[in-house]
Amino acid sequence: MEHQLVICIKNKGYEASLKARKLYEAIPDPKAEKHQQIRVIDESGEDYLFPKELFVTVELPKPVEEAIFKEA
Repeated sequence: MEHQLVICIKNKGYEASLKARKLYEAIPDPKAEKHQQIRVIDESGEDYLFPKELFVTVELPKPVEEAIFKEA
């Protein structure tokens, strides 16, 4: 599975599932992208679809990303 990191920039309507300003793992889902959605592993530890506008993609240095995913 390809890893992608995103930051939640707003969580209105999804307060129980997402925390604003928190880093999340996104899972590639081409079908969801066609509908302006993104598949994210939320606070429950499960992946769900959310509006893409709630997130911004981030790129971190390779050692940082490796450390994050190693701990996950």
